[in-house]
Amino acid sequence: MKLRLLVLAAALAASGVQPAHAAPRGFTVEDLVRMERVGSPALSPDASKVVYTVRSTNMDKNRGNTQLWMIDLRAAKPVPRRLTQADASSSDPEWSPTGDALYFLSARSGSSQVWRLPLAGGEAARVTDLPLDVDNFRLSPQGDRLAFSLAVFRDCADLACTKARLDKQAANKASGKVYDRLFVRHWDTWADGRNAVLFSAPIDADGKVSAAPVSLSGKLDGDVPSKPFGDRDEYRYSPDGKTLAFSVRLAGKTEAWSTNFDVYTVPAAGGAEPRNLTADNAAWDAKAQYSPDGRTLAYVAMKRPAFEADRFHLVLMDVATGRKTALTDAWDRSVADFQWAPDGKSLLAVADDVGQHRLFSIDAASGKATPVSGPGYVSAFSVARDTLVMAQANLASGAQLYRQKLASAGTPGAKAEKLTSVNEAALADVRFGEYEQFSFAGANGETVYGHVMKPWNAQPGQKYPVAFLVHGGPQGSFGNSWSYRWNPQVYAGAGYATVFIDFHGSTGYGQKFTDSISGDWGGKPLEDLKKGMDAAVARFPWLDRGRACALGASYGGYMMNWIEGNWSDGFKCIVNHDGVFDTRGMAYSTEEIWFTEWEYGGPYHKAVDGHEKFNPVHHVAKWKTPMLVIQGDLDFRIPTAQALSTFTALQRQGIDSKLLVFPDENHWVLKPANSVLWHHTVLDWLDGYLKK
Repeated sequence: MKLRLLVLAAALAASGVQPAHAAPRGFTVEDLVRMERVGSPALSPDASKVVYTVRSTNMDKNRGNTQLWMIDLRAAKPVPRRLTQADASSSDPEWSPTGDALYFLSARSGSSQVWRLPLAGGEAARVTDLPLDVDNFRLSPQGDRLAFSLAVFRDCADLACTKARLDKQAANKASGKVYDRLFVRHWDTWADGRNAVLFSAPIDADGKVSAAPVSLSGKLDGDVPSKPFGDRDEYRYSPDGKTLAFSVRLAGKTEAWSTNFDVYTVPAAGGAEPRNLTADNAAWDAKAQYSPDGRTLAYVAMKRPAFEADRFHLVLMDVATGRKTALTDAWDRSVADFQWAPDGKSLLAVADDVGQHRLFSIDAASGKATPVSGPGYVSAFSVARDTLVMAQANLASGAQLYRQKLASAGTPGAKAEKLTSVNEAALADVRFGEYEQFSFAGANGETVYGHVMKPWNAQPGQKYPVAFLVHGGPQGSFGNSWSYRWNPQVYAGAGYATVFIDFHGSTGYGQKFTDSISGDWGGKPLEDLKKGMDAAVARFPWLDRGRACALGASYGGYMMNWIEGNWSDGFKCIVNHDGVFDTRGMAYSTEEIWFTEWEYGGPYHKAVDGHEKFNPVHHVAKWKTPMLVIQGDLDFRIPTAQALSTFTALQRQGIDSKLLVFPDENHWVLKPANSVLWHHTVLDWLDGYLKK
């Protein structure tokens, strides 16, 4: 075959005929699933190199694989170079203090351990050889100590005890578990009695951890980092390496309805109890990080206990005196992640902002925020000396790395330079749908924003069926970003126009706007969706209002059930993924009950009216729109009974409906083959009603 192709190419060249370029095509779910994904960048101490992760997908093995790549920023034309290659993933890269080696996590030895790769040459060597998996780690600034988190039984005296108990549990023929407090399960995992505990251990002259790890947070009844999504950003070394700052929510019997995280400090070598620095705040305090000179500790904090979507503002604490300053009280945005600028005069932070997820520079003296990035979604960034590298995506591109020089006070000094072109060759013949942000007068006459996207092959004067996407959260945003689950380009590639609205309750428009959905799930948001659709149709004549289906997951799935009974003539069909059907059942079966209690005004037995006011179950008799119901059976956030109830209500009334259940997926559909099935099932459902 190769020989025939070479002969054909030679014949074409000899005749002067050039092979035609591939015809343009739409973006497909197969494209989406096979895309390589650029992860968090990490600049070397001298800013001469950047290392980052790239996740690829093995369709045959039905899983992803993550490896480390590096770019030499001193080169005239920087070219990415792959550093690791193994069947097991390599992740969480961290530079040695001198920049001569990389530390990373890998399970290539059979369990997740820390490894060290010398950049001058040679193979990676294992730094830890522990009987338990290392979940995450940090290297001290001096490179002589490692901090890491392990899942252990806190009453065990050593790691061997935890390993022996796990082995005994696995051998036990009885499968029952006994609980006396919540959480009994969280996200997609049943509790097994272990906590994520922060440890530290010295690194010897051979570059290995040989001494027994010392528990730093084990006497605190909680997880470091937090479950289910906490990571190493929840603990940091001081610049001199002598202290670790970390955050933890004490569990006890109140963990399932508490958001009271506190920041603690502890000697990195152990020997003293952790000290609580934020006991005065009963809300969320987290992600503490020392300034470059070690004199100031910055962290994010909320003000309202039990509200997970409160605004995270930056607080600066003087390490010597304990005096705290609320730095960004006047800035009405919620900080997601941040880092100190190298000079300590500013902090770089990312936050949702009017449909974007921007990087800002925040002056450490005044709190003034200045945008650093333009339109798009900055998912991660790293800064060293005068250099910034960030991973940024938008509605037409997965994340790519960009380099930007910083001027004084952490502000951008020049236009960002693109460093990576991941997926561009594989998608060279793809024509993405054009997109545009628009605004309209929503509920209470307030300005609401949304986006529209054309089909990939849109032609002037033509109208196209509409996929109307509703985001989850509900305190979230469908903005100028790239998603590997709900991606409007997949619909554009299938010939659909898409409309998605950031209704009241969305993030990035001020905390008052975000707060406005609590206690009003079916009120202002539904009004915004109706007005948003009308405004989009009036402004964009290529939208065919008569051919539209609505789709949503989580809160978006709740809204699909609410639309069924309260906007029953709005759509030809509906797709409901992991949606709430009965708010009473949700209140008594979800795991993080602080969420339902805040949203509806308290626990169900004390706030019945709040829970029932916008309960979809009361409007089932008005349902008539065909619905596809999808559920992950490992979803403990919105349990399977909600989807089964929805499907039963549809079937019992003779409404055209289908149920798709994934026994091995949680609130998200993550496995490649399942993602392909999900998308094709959804598109076939839409095609049946909009393209007959």
